[in-house]
Amino acid sequence: MKQQVNLSIEGMTCAACSARIEKVLNKMDSVEAQVNLTTENAAVNYDSDKVTVQDLSERISKLGYGVRTELSEFDVIGMTCAACSSRIEKVLNKQPDIKSATVNLTTESAAVEYYSGSMDSSQIIERIRKLGYDAKVKADENNKADAKDAALKKKKYKLIISALLSLPLLLTMLTHLFDLELPHLFMNPWFQLAFAFPVQFIIGWQFYVGAYKNLRSGGANMDVLVALGTSAAFFYSLYEAFKTIGNPDYMPHLYFETSAVLITLILFGKYLEARAKTQTTRALSSLLNLQAKEARVIRNNEEVMVPMDEVQVDDVLVIKPGEKIPVDGVIIKGNTSVDESMLTGESIPVEKNIEDSVIGATMNKNGHILMKATKVGRDTALQSIIKVVEQAQGSKAPIQRMADIISGYFVPIVIGIALLTFAIWILFVTPGEFEPALVAAIAVLVIACPCALGLATPTSIMVGTGRAAEQGILFKGGEHLERTHEINTIVLDKTGTVTKGTPEVTDFTGDAETLMYLASSEQASEHPLATAIVDYAKRQHIELQETEQFSAIPGRGIQTEINHHQILIGNRKLMTDNSIGVQDYTDEMSRYENEGKTAMIIAIDQRIRALVAVQDTVKESAAQAIKAMKDMGIEVIMLTGDNQLTAQAIAHSVGIDEVIAQVLPEEKADKIKELQAAGHKVAMVGDGVNDAPALALADIGIAIGTGTEVAIEAADVTILGGELTLIPEAIKLSHATIRNIKQNLGFAFGYNMLGIPIAALGLLAPWIAGAAMALSSVSVVSNALRLKSVKIK
Repeated sequence: MKQQVNLSIEGMTCAACSARIEKVLNKMDSVEAQVNLTTENAAVNYDSDKVTVQDLSERISKLGYGVRTELSEFDVIGMTCAACSSRIEKVLNKQPDIKSATVNLTTESAAVEYYSGSMDSSQIIERIRKLGYDAKVKADENNKADAKDAALKKKKYKLIISALLSLPLLLTMLTHLFDLELPHLFMNPWFQLAFAFPVQFIIGWQFYVGAYKNLRSGGANMDVLVALGTSAAFFYSLYEAFKTIGNPDYMPHLYFETSAVLITLILFGKYLEARAKTQTTRALSSLLNLQAKEARVIRNNEEVMVPMDEVQVDDVLVIKPGEKIPVDGVIIKGNTSVDESMLTGESIPVEKNIEDSVIGATMNKNGHILMKATKVGRDTALQSIIKVVEQAQGSKAPIQRMADIISGYFVPIVIGIALLTFAIWILFVTPGEFEPALVAAIAVLVIACPCALGLATPTSIMVGTGRAAEQGILFKGGEHLERTHEINTIVLDKTGTVTKGTPEVTDFTGDAETLMYLASSEQASEHPLATAIVDYAKRQHIELQETEQFSAIPGRGIQTEINHHQILIGNRKLMTDNSIGVQDYTDEMSRYENEGKTAMIIAIDQRIRALVAVQDTVKESAAQAIKAMKDMGIEVIMLTGDNQLTAQAIAHSVGIDEVIAQVLPEEKADKIKELQAAGHKVAMVGDGVNDAPALALADIGIAIGTGTEVAIEAADVTILGGELTLIPEAIKLSHATIRNIKQNLGFAFGYNMLGIPIAALGLLAPWIAGAAMALSSVSVVSNALRLKSVKIK
């Protein structure tokens, strides 16, 4: 059975690491993996009948990396004997996402270690409940943000200690550059060794560990370059120091300061990179912060506050004014207004009454309501949004493939260039002189930076998709974000996309009595036009009556009887079929139809009493959005099943020049194919089930977030709230992101292509090369962060 898991990987330091893990995982049977260096995440699709999560973890571990695990503790309710605890423990340990589980009958608790990113505590609780027991989280799980902060602090402390130890050695370097006077002790090789040793082998031990693990598994990464370069400088200096024993007049050539300062600079770069990378996840963190932390649930006829993990489907929740709605559900008592701006972008609160749906993380403004939970945990609308953003931020864009290929060969090539540089210097440039050859080779090793290549694309994708989510635009993956900028034709469905999808009565020529007969007749119909007429009558405070007879006449209208009056409501054909003349009303009906309205005649007892016109009004933002698309050079087409006259009227009102009308639902995908065959890069925008095939076939499918789940599932991009102005914004953001990626890749390639030859020529001191290497990754991440402030409106 096909499954997907997201594994959090530790130990990756550069693009060579992520490329190697991805390559090895993809060689496994029925496994498709994408490894993202920026998020330190592996998105893996696998066949659970052939491969387990444990197999994936073991394969990653054999490569010298680790799969992060999380430990959660639970209070288990309902165990009565050892058989209970044994059964729960056995079932949990059989789950592929769980590394180990221990259930203690005495303490009525369970400790479960599971692979980070593969599941969460609510899923573990659900599995325990399926066995007939109950469970709740004993203590809050470690917050990922807190873990990142702790890791950042650790990097900071290591950097400070390394800098303090390297400072005396740096001063010796400055004496050579600026002819400074220092105490003679500073030049003593054993004094320098005392400061260099802890930097090299205690603080810098992480580079040796990383290099060993990679070399053991047949790979090579940035750790190999750092370990080789700094070790060469350190051990050559140590060799020179030993030459002073018994020979006090010998002037050693020491490079202790090179090895120590290099490690400090690289740690400095890694610290800045980590700090900058935490900003790239801010959009996701802001989404997570929207969630309520607790819910007020009615249990045993009492209101109790419970953690979100304990809320179950069909629970009754109490929501007071000013509180967040914890989960998705439906109101069963009371009425209120709800601020749904986090979901729709609409700042005006929405009125909610009994049987209306409410969405988790929206804000209850002024009413006291009871609601029944319909979706909890990962099934809620907010969690669905978060999931889409997580997947997009962890995905790869096609533009990254070239960088992945190069990074896989990068480190061995750099080592080869360094060896060649050493050989050329010692044989030809400075024949027989070891020192300048070593310095040039070290500079080559430390200036090369595979990290910048690895970070160039995923960091921009992460920031770009995060920025899009903040604007209400959900890209399902990096490849969709990349392809969107290629769009030159946008096809818009009419109903629910260009129009609001909810018809409204625009014209009525009769009196209150006629309106009563009209609305009373239509209330028996489920047609959207009938609903619009009934709503119109209710707003006019018309009291409706029950129909005595009702029959729908396909393609014509309806026929009813109320208070012994025969009522006909429909088109011209219905009237002529019943021998009612419509000549006096033809011009007025044509005028309505030319305005894009659906016109109907109301006849009572064989006499025409009024006309009613109903129109699905266009969205206020439609004309503005379409103008923005046209200004970008994009061709805009409207595709609809409506008649040509109505479609042309609506298209003209919003500035669309080309209309494809009277298209059956199954023919929409064929029209997309025709446009693609003519060389168009097509984006299809729709909201209904009948749009799903066209959305899936288009180069980019864009679903309106207020539409059906089928359409949203088939699309590549979802526009929350239904505002069409977000479509040109999505395209502009795609352009900005791709431009940013190209800048990053250009910098990363250019940096290495220029830096390595300059270092090989002996024009860079190793410590300068180390500083450049450390700052190259920071530059790429910093450039990607500019997307957070790019103007797309």
